[in-house]
Amino acid sequence: MLNREQQRLLHQYLLLDLAVRSLRHDIIVAEHFKMKHIFLPSIDRLLKQLHKDYFDVKGQLAKQKIRLVGWHRIDDYFSEVQIATAGNDEVLRYANQALKTQVEELIHHYLHNS
Repeated sequence: MLNREQQRLLHQYLLLDLAVRSLRHDIIVAEHFKMKHIFLPSIDRLLKQLHKDYFDVKGQLAKQKIRLVGWHRIDDYFSEVQIATAGNDEVLRYANQALKTQVEELIHHYLHNS
């Protein structure tokens, strides 16, 4: 069973993972912008910072023998995340819309505090 700090760290990891995935998708779209030379450097810097933090958090989880095994979308509203820990495996359920909102807030935070 994950303690409160491990849950917080895992949640941060999931948000960073989703943010990196989203920006990787968005950067492909932004390459078709007429003014891509304005947007791409900012997106690239943001992606590098998120990626660095993602690997930092992933390392912290690995030290505690916690890893993400699978991420499965149940339907339009919920996803399940399977986690392996030193003691046992856990399945956590997340609301997709809540994750989307939290990822947007995370990216907004990085944009305005970097």
